[in-house]
Amino acid sequence: MDAHTRKVYVPMTETGFYILFCLRQPNHGYGIVQTVERLTGGEIRLAPGTMYGSLSKMEKDGLIRFVREEEKRKIYEITELGTEVLQLELKRIRRLYESIREEL
Repeated sequence: MDAHTRKVYVPMTETGFYILFCLRQPNHGYGIVQTVERLTGGEIRLAPGTMYGSLSKMEKDGLIRFVREEEKRKIYEITELGTEVLQLELKRIRRLYESIREEL
């Protein structure tokens, strides 16, 4: 992972985190929105502009890739670099949680 990717994506925004997490399986933007809403009990709803802007940037940066089009929807999946970034973020989140767990 190069310095640019680390600087831009670590730590991640919630939007970026959920997009990469959801793209462990191929999916489209609206599918990601629905999955995030389900995972968060409706607390997070990704706006279309945010979603599609993030997808475009992540594709340009090599974290996700376009796979195919289905019914006029672009299907994306996470790349090896995206998986590496996601794993770094999961490790960071676990570390944060573990450092305060006994205080809760």
